[in-house]
Amino acid sequence: MTYLFDEPSNFAADAVAGLVASQEGLVQVHGGVVRSDATPAGQPALVIGGGSGHYPAFAGWVGRGMGHGAPCGNVFASPSASQVYSVARNAENGGGVILGFGNYAGDVLHFGLAAEKLRADGIDVRIVKVSDDIASNTPENHRDRRGIAGDLPVFKMVGAAIEAGADLDEAERIANAANDAARSFGVAFDGCTLPGAESALFHVKGGTMAVGLGIHGEPGVRDERLGTAQEVAALLVDGVLAEEPARTDNGYRGRAAVVVNGLGTVKYEELFVVYSHVARMLGDRGITPVRPEVGEFVTSLDMAGMSLTVVFLDDELEQHWLSPVDTPAYHRGALPARVVEGRESLWEPGVDPIPQASEASRESARKVSAVIDLFEAVCAREEAQLGRLDAIAGDGDHGQGMAFGSAGAAEAARAALADGAGARTVLVHAGEAWSEAAGGTSGALWGAALIAAGNVVSDRQAIDQGAVVEALQAGVDTIGRLGGAREGDKTMMDAALPFRRTLTGAFTGENAAAAIRAAAETAGEAAAATAHITARLGRSRVLGDKSKGTPDPGALSFSLLMKALGEHLA
Repeated sequence: MTYLFDEPSNFAADAVAGLVASQEGLVQVHGGVVRSDATPAGQPALVIGGGSGHYPAFAGWVGRGMGHGAPCGNVFASPSASQVYSVARNAENGGGVILGFGNYAGDVLHFGLAAEKLRADGIDVRIVKVSDDIASNTPENHRDRRGIAGDLPVFKMVGAAIEAGADLDEAERIANAANDAARSFGVAFDGCTLPGAESALFHVKGGTMAVGLGIHGEPGVRDERLGTAQEVAALLVDGVLAEEPARTDNGYRGRAAVVVNGLGTVKYEELFVVYSHVARMLGDRGITPVRPEVGEFVTSLDMAGMSLTVVFLDDELEQHWLSPVDTPAYHRGALPARVVEGRESLWEPGVDPIPQASEASRESARKVSAVIDLFEAVCAREEAQLGRLDAIAGDGDHGQGMAFGSAGAAEAARAALADGAGARTVLVHAGEAWSEAAGGTSGALWGAALIAAGNVVSDRQAIDQGAVVEALQAGVDTIGRLGGAREGDKTMMDAALPFRRTLTGAFTGENAAAAIRAAAETAGEAAAATAHITARLGRSRVLGDKSKGTPDPGALSFSLLMKALGEHLA
């Protein structure tokens, strides 16, 4: 249970503000943190991040020997592309940027969009996705697994390499080497509760444990009997060592970085009991733990669970694992003194003026704003139901993300409208705000869809029937291109693509409302049919058949909004 908060929607930002206030070494930057002193000229900047709710990951790891900055999303939701961009701009100082994050769809999307914008500014950007969770994919697909507590050793090692003088190419190589050597496996005993929520995202039946947990409130991939600490330790050790590499004279020689990580409720004494067995079992197999870490490193609010991470070390990785580090939440050894370079100023995003619009376009903009107000109302009404569906085989935040995103979009649309904006500008501002307010995969996709729709219409002309249909088509096309999903993957696209086909076939050039209503009916049927599909993409994919029997929440929310749109226009 999360007891202390003000507005649940502001929990992540309030937590970052309190962290910054408690640490002289951090500066708050638009939903994230950066080091208070400037990155040394020419040094690569390591920007690490993800959703909030994981402290000390990720904001607690900003400091010498580790991260240069950390964008912070809402609870369990990716930071928006604009947050990532802002933190990276303030951290970068001529040496390029490494963007590091756990391999989750929302993070991949938002960090990827930020990388494109940074590259357009002439900044060299590399992306490193941590993928250590053995429960989430096969050994041959290691880099397509989820990232869990392996974030700690991977970011520690690349941060140490940068502190020791590695350039961008070398830092990227070491980050990938560390990730390729990392394996993690975890178990959960009960779910966590989002701030303001009445119940946990999931529960585990007494006397059992969920095996193969995620760190965003996801249950495990299977349930097993809860054994003793020794039996749990054996399960975890056997799991990670099943992928132990061959030992060589010039590579891995039986030495490993070991992390026993608590997710919020399992406390230190319990973790020490487990580690006593882990250390003995590793020793029995000829593996020497190197500077093991036992504690809370990558949490999941108050989730009752723990994980074991093993990084199979070569000499280079071991050197970086043992190097000093100094961050608010993670300290080791003493770093040499250096002259601190203060920041002259922080980079701030500019405020673009509202383009001049015709009265016809402003009238269309008023209608657009009314539609987005409608979306806000639908998302608020359906928030709890979408959250319950998402909690079955996801992380439970889809309803909240849709509510936050649509509310942010509606507010931005009204503000742009009040400033005299036309239809295009209202849609673009709403899209940017949806992405910013929601974070996560759905936030990025709905934000991109509204921006794409805006690029179809104009600030100089009214939106006619054909433009309405073309804007919807452009939005669906953009969701498909950025998300990379196809029909049958159990995602929003299972409703969006049938919607687009029906819309295109039904629209004859005169009655967009009737075509949208017909397409929305098709989308609703397709969304319901996703209950019979096993997820092949996103977080639900990891849970296999657990996603069967429940419709995809993204497909359902799409169909609900399109149904409301059709009825509104009619």
